[in-house]
Amino acid sequence: MIRPTLPPPYRHEHGPIKNANLVVTEQLTYGQKAADWIADKVGSWEFIIGQSTLLLIWATLNVTAWIRHWDPYPFILMNLVLSLQAAYTAPMIMMSQNRKADRDRIEAHIDYEINLKAEVEIKAILDNLDAQNIVIAQLHQMLEELTADKALNKTNARPESGT
Repeated sequence: MIRPTLPPPYRHEHGPIKNANLVVTEQLTYGQKAADWIADKVGSWEFIIGQSTLLLIWATLNVTAWIRHWDPYPFILMNLVLSLQAAYTAPMIMMSQNRKADRDRIEAHIDYEINLKAEVEIKAILDNLDAQNIVIAQLHQMLEELTADKALNKTNARPESGT
């Protein structure tokens, strides 16, 4: 099938629309992927429940002395372990959040490009509709003129009756 080419005002060409997921994923380094993985795991209920269970077992074993006290009551070793965990996970979560903000900026830019493309497409459609309206108005006027000419020809062609 031969596709007709439209004249310049109705032709609109633009590049493909980008997928934000692919754009962001292609740019990730191994460290960034690891930070995202850690942020996903630390921000889950499984982690909260697991950590709470572990801390409860730690405290119970040290208070009841079922096993030798490796960390007696004020639990200084447990506080040190939790502080180290917080010191390493907080920056990783912040890196992940910063990357998500970068992703939001990329998505916003892609949305902007899509809006520009849609504007061009809508303008082309509106221009095409305006051109069609003009042609329809011209055809309507031509039909009225033909109808008027036909009616005039009928009245002129009638023989006069009576004598």
